[in-house]
Amino acid sequence: MTDHTRSSDASDRPEFLPPRRSAEYGEQGTQDEREERQDEYGDSWTRGEAWDRGGYADPYEPEEPGWGPLGGQAADPPGYAPGSTPGGPQGVPPGGAATGPVGDPPPPRNAYGLGPQWAPPPEPYSGPGPYGPGPYGQQGAYGPFGDVEQPEPAVRRHGPSGAVLALLAVVIALVAGGAASWGTFLLTRPSSGIDPAYTLPSPRGAATSRPPESVAGVAARVLPSVVSLEVKGNGEAGTGSGFVIKGGYIVTNNHVVAVATGTGQIRVRFNDHRSTSARIVGRDPNSDIAVVKPDTPVGAPELALGNSDTVVVGDPVIAIGSPLGLSGTVTTGIVSSLNRPVEAGGSTGSDYALINAIQTDAAINPGNSGGPLVNTSGEVIGVNSAIATVGAGSLLGQQSGSIGLGFAIPVNQVRRIAQELITTGKARTSRIGVSIDQSYQGQGVRIANQSGSVTAGGPADKAGLRPGDIILEVDGQPVGGSRELIVTIRSKAPGDRVSIKFQHDGEERTAMVTIGAAPVPTVQPS
Repeated sequence: MTDHTRSSDASDRPEFLPPRRSAEYGEQGTQDEREERQDEYGDSWTRGEAWDRGGYADPYEPEEPGWGPLGGQAADPPGYAPGSTPGGPQGVPPGGAATGPVGDPPPPRNAYGLGPQWAPPPEPYSGPGPYGPGPYGQQGAYGPFGDVEQPEPAVRRHGPSGAVLALLAVVIALVAGGAASWGTFLLTRPSSGIDPAYTLPSPRGAATSRPPESVAGVAARVLPSVVSLEVKGNGEAGTGSGFVIKGGYIVTNNHVVAVATGTGQIRVRFNDHRSTSARIVGRDPNSDIAVVKPDTPVGAPELALGNSDTVVVGDPVIAIGSPLGLSGTVTTGIVSSLNRPVEAGGSTGSDYALINAIQTDAAINPGNSGGPLVNTSGEVIGVNSAIATVGAGSLLGQQSGSIGLGFAIPVNQVRRIAQELITTGKARTSRIGVSIDQSYQGQGVRIANQSGSVTAGGPADKAGLRPGDIILEVDGQPVGGSRELIVTIRSKAPGDRVSIKFQHDGEERTAMVTIGAAPVPTVQPS
């Protein structure tokens, strides 16, 4: 219950009394204090007088168990009933001294009634306080001079920011959504994994046409002219590829159709799955080129022949054929090198051939032989003939896959050989009429130093070359070995003129040589 009759000012409470007077100015206090008291009580103020006038004992006297001066009770003043003064049971008259026991301490000036519910302060804390003993002789007394219970400083707590709360809400939503979806899936999925209602979207309609210069565009134009050859004869069988040229003739490799010579059989299968039998028109083992003719009219379009002299390293190329009997196979690559002396056909005997090949990294496998190597215009620049194999002594006929080293006969040589085979049934082999010293290990190629190593009246003899001379260059291209010299000469047509740089008795010379032709071997068509 709140006492509304009491002032809230701390100075109105008895425990907040005025401080003791300074001892420096004696019993009467400081000069300022005396003047202040004189203003209030007059010039006759003395120690204890003001308190006596008000009927109060001096609060600055030494405190004993009772209130008032030491030694007893004060006499009641005249006109006061015993015990009626406010200083105690017997009171203290004005100007007198208290002689009796003192009762409750007098209230300060301007004090208000404490009310019926007032009670003294609680018992002081018995423990030590931060300010030492209180004014009542007890440790830890409450009040301005006793221990003061210090409140703990308030700690400001910072909560998470709004962005953190928003992010946390998003994460919780995602996790909850995923968990709900997974739970739904687990509850609704069929135990066997079969869902009768399951469907996949239908494919979108799209055009299948491609730009003409793309690989797909070139392949679409070339594939109808590429054929597969199935060959049987002499107890052997094999497959190869070919392509249609002018007049319905089919160009292929000699080693593809060689087993059909005599009583063998050749069957041609076109890209549209039609097939017909065919016969050999002519074949040239030295160039590994052959021409066959279907027995029925060919409806496939002919392929255009390009110019292999304009091919450069890095040109994109496309190889098309029937590797391992898989007709219509298309692979792509680039021209890796030119003028590679490569062995093709059979490794020995009349089927042995040396070609001045175009090297490509387009995949060529057994069965690709005889197929076209075309440029991005769809023109034939070579006839696929050989592949390199790891650890093999020869390049062709080995039953191993592509390792990125394929070789094709340049189309300019193919054109000449095919034309001669169609017109005469045989092909001429270019030569200059010299025999080569295979034991020579120096620079260039040395003509054998023996009688008859230079054919009398042959192209080399007419140009002034002699046994023991060393051929260094042909048409400005260095010659590094006998095979390189052979394929370089064979790549030329009989009647072509070439410049040959050679060394005679330590002196370098240059001569113009007209390419001749070797005696034509007898090759019986089938």
